[in-house]
Amino acid sequence: MEKDLTKNYELAWDKYSEEDLKKVFDLSEKYKNFMSKCKTERECVKEFIVLAEENGYKNLEEIIKNNEKLKPGDKVYANNMDKTLALFVVGEEPMEKGLKILGAHVDSPRLDLKQNPLYEDTDLALFETHYYGGIKKYQWVTLPLSIHGVIVKKDGTKVNVVVGEEESDPVFGVSDLLIHLSADQMDKKAAKVVEGENLNILIGSIPIEDKDAKDRVRKNILRLLNDKYGIDEEDFVSAELEVVPAGKARDYGFDRSMVMAYGHDDRICSYTSFEAMMKMDKVDKTCVTLLVDKEEIGSVGATGMQSKFFENVVAEVVNLTSDNYSDLKLRRCLTNSKMLSSDVSAAFDPNYPSVMEKKNSAYFGKGIVFNKYTGAKGKAGSNDANPEYIAEIRAMMEKHNVSWQTAELGKVDQGGGGTIAYILAQYAMEVIDCGVALHNMHAPWEIASKADIYEAVRGYCAFLLEA
Repeated sequence: MEKDLTKNYELAWDKYSEEDLKKVFDLSEKYKNFMSKCKTERECVKEFIVLAEENGYKNLEEIIKNNEKLKPGDKVYANNMDKTLALFVVGEEPMEKGLKILGAHVDSPRLDLKQNPLYEDTDLALFETHYYGGIKKYQWVTLPLSIHGVIVKKDGTKVNVVVGEEESDPVFGVSDLLIHLSADQMDKKAAKVVEGENLNILIGSIPIEDKDAKDRVRKNILRLLNDKYGIDEEDFVSAELEVVPAGKARDYGFDRSMVMAYGHDDRICSYTSFEAMMKMDKVDKTCVTLLVDKEEIGSVGATGMQSKFFENVVAEVVNLTSDNYSDLKLRRCLTNSKMLSSDVSAAFDPNYPSVMEKKNSAYFGKGIVFNKYTGAKGKAGSNDANPEYIAEIRAMMEKHNVSWQTAELGKVDQGGGGTIAYILAQYAMEVIDCGVALHNMHAPWEIASKADIYEAVRGYCAFLLEA
């Protein structure tokens, strides 16, 4: 019989035993609980630290403070401003030989409160917002929204805020125009149907008792906030309050084969990378999982991938694992590293087939997705992975029977996107984008396949073991 030379990306569901299916659904339950609980960068990092410490990880700051050294098998983490986290499992080989890195981001598109957000108009109190990341603004109206974040008072006291997640909590929302008066609105382009400056959330309508006072509803809101949190209006200036969809992650579909959640991009890859990292104990080369902030707005700032945080932390670990630290050792360590940029991809959607090219699209249930390149219009701004590295990755996935597929982000010139891959590639390390395919990417509620979540953990494990 002639050898079949074609490549078919099969559904992962077809290979699962009953035991495998139980693992798939058990993992998704853990993931749903995480996604229901963690809707901001700070909440993600806080939860990951708790879980890491339960698995034997120690704070790198404490190791440095106690003048300790690191040895193979040691597990440490570094927390950057409560919004970026780096986890290390120290390997047997010198760090100069390189790291095995999983890198994802924990920020997601949302609405942020402005520094002076509170105002009153026609006896209604509202918060002004500024959207964060790339959103379709019209998707954020008439949704139940919650407020998560932190308020820091002048004395340094931190007040954590979560309102809208419990059944007994109030929720908030951005209003929309009734269809009966929408003739002009309906003629607008989608980008202008809802303007960014109009994404104001309604928060109250009861006035204070003093009928002669101005802005009576606004003042009542301030009184309520002072009673609950001990804050005044000026404290909003030093607050980081994020408006996100209210509600829990849910099973999706009659067969419960998918998960609907806010923030799959990119917490689905953050969580699966973290899960894989927790399975690592004795490793040859040092393994790293890097969970960063600010990817959705260009990876800028002190907590974004473009900051020196990661390089500085790697330098500290190199120093603690060797007798004679040098900048050359650090440079060799980074250049000899290999990385999976753990970020989501777009799944083919039969409702919108015109923007995708079927042979180079990702599909639900066919496993983890590798994107050789991202970018837009001639691959601009992308990391273009080397074929030698892709061949290594293929062999790793095959060895561990991981379901995987390869894709582009839509048709040529249709649009595009970017990740943190190109930033790490600046060290001349090998990098490829690799993650889970989604429907509704950047919408308030995104959809993912449970099989792909499971295969992502397996794929990331294979990489950490074999790279």
